[in-house]
Amino acid sequence: MRLSRSLAPPAVALALVLSLPYDALPHARVAAGASPSPGRFGASCRTSVRGSQVVAYCHNPYVDVDRVRLHIECARWWDIDTDSAPADAWPAMTVRLTGRCWKEIRSVWISHQKAR
Repeated sequence: MRLSRSLAPPAVALALVLSLPYDALPHARVAAGASPSPGRFGASCRTSVRGSQVVAYCHNPYVDVDRVRLHIECARWWDIDTDSAPADAWPAMTVRLTGRCWKEIRSVWISHQKAR
C-alpha cells in the first residue's frame, strides 16, 4: 500500500515522536502544587597557609551575591587575630582574600553572608 504524498511527512513525523525515549520528552520540572526548593548559596573557598601568610580564593557559582570574610587566629597570645574587610563575590566571580600573623597561624576560616 502506497501512502499519498500529503500523508507521508506527517506519518514519518508521528513515527519519530512515538519512537523517542521517555527522557527525551518534555515534562514539568516541578510537580503541580509543590513549592520549589530553596536556592543554593555560598561561594566555595580554598585557603593556603605559608608560614605566617594566608591567601584565600572564593568562587561564587550561584546567582546571589556572597559577602565573604577571612578570619585568622594567630598561635601566639600576643599576636593580634585579624578579620579581613568583607568582599562581595558576585555570580561567576572569584575574589582573593589575604592576611597574616607575625608568627605562626593557629586557624583560618571564611564566613559567608548573603548580600542584600
